[in-house]
Amino acid sequence: MRLTIVGSGYVGLVTGTCFANTGNQVTCLDINPERVDMMRRGECPIFEPGLSELMTLNIKAGRLHFTGDVNEAYADGELIFICVGTPTGADGRSDLSAVMAVAKAIGEAIESGVCQVDHPVIVVKSTVPVGTTSKVRDVIAGITSKPFSVADNPEFLKEGDAIKDFQEPDRVVCGVESDRGRALLTELYDPYVSTSNPLMFMDVESSEMVKYASNAMLACKISFINEIARITEYYGADIARVREGMCADKRIGDQFLFPGLGYGGSCFPKDTLAVIEMGQDSGIPCLLNEAVHEVNQAQRSWFLGRILQHFGGDVSGKHFAFWGLAFKPRTDDVREAPAKTIIEGLLERGATVTGFDPIAQETFKTYGLEMNYSPDMYDACQDADALVLCTEWSEFRQPEFDTMKAKLKVPVLFDGRNVYHDMNLHESGFVYYSIGRKGVHETADVG
Repeated sequence: MRLTIVGSGYVGLVTGTCFANTGNQVTCLDINPERVDMMRRGECPIFEPGLSELMTLNIKAGRLHFTGDVNEAYADGELIFICVGTPTGADGRSDLSAVMAVAKAIGEAIESGVCQVDHPVIVVKSTVPVGTTSKVRDVIAGITSKPFSVADNPEFLKEGDAIKDFQEPDRVVCGVESDRGRALLTELYDPYVSTSNPLMFMDVESSEMVKYASNAMLACKISFINEIARITEYYGADIARVREGMCADKRIGDQFLFPGLGYGGSCFPKDTLAVIEMGQDSGIPCLLNEAVHEVNQAQRSWFLGRILQHFGGDVSGKHFAFWGLAFKPRTDDVREAPAKTIIEGLLERGATVTGFDPIAQETFKTYGLEMNYSPDMYDACQDADALVLCTEWSEFRQPEFDTMKAKLKVPVLFDGRNVYHDMNLHESGFVYYSIGRKGVHETADVG
């Protein structure tokens, strides 16, 4: 099949590369000429394990192409996937301007004859509020009367595991309005689905809602366990034991129920706010989702407060080492990273910071924070008054504690991911803070 992927960000690039890997001819359209040139050279503009190698393989095989030319991109795409960003605006609402601009360009390509396919199917893969795919159809229909149809095909990719998630999906959800759309998507996804990994067809509005409902549920689980961990700690219990007993109930399960600094990245924060937005627009307030968002944001302030309390509320002149700057391991994505919130809070109060992340340092530098960076995780600890762990990268799980202790001015460790929960660091001379265990019950005012 011949496919056009509009937008070569995280979703578009993974989607295009994986589709090319099953034998399709894929053209990825991007408006950034430098990015296009980079990808043509086989250089991957994002960090995602396995993606660079798969890109190179399919470029060499002649199945994966990159262009900034609209005429080339829209010429022969039977399926045109819209994969552009829908960021959250200052008002908390999804910015759909890029999606609608693409819809207009597609309509013009169909009407002018640039698109030579009879009845192309335009597939919205960007995460969009319910009703957006219909708006895309209306924009195109307002430009051309030639045959086309639209579909919605939400993505469920985890950063750090996107290739595996795409190739071995839990499910593939497609909202369609035409038999042609259903037939083409059935053929396209046939290599990826089975009885246990089903291809689900439904109305367009339901497929749009599946994406939000799924991410809202996962975000809810994260905020829930963080709230329970804080209560657990106050009453002198251990969240690891509480979690063990709770998750033994098969109705509850154990995924996304790990206490920490809360969720970040490009999906959960944006999608939770989008659900809240849809609730406001419909007159059906999404009170649970509003609370999920508030608990998530408060978790960072709570952890910052724990750091401040240890130092008597005054960190001016104190120096902190940070391990982990990405919002999660196996990615260089720092959007909504908890580390940023905590570092900003310390810098505002007169502290200095040296950070280390095995992958995300360059992307984190784009925030422009007045801090230092170290190429070595242990050197980052040199003469620090405390070490703060924000991302559970594998290399942090079993460090050389003696080396860490020797580098630190004072052996104080704030573990924001409970990586060292059961390692008895107090017995090794560390002042150790985790989440959800006996410890400090009150926090300093961080308002």
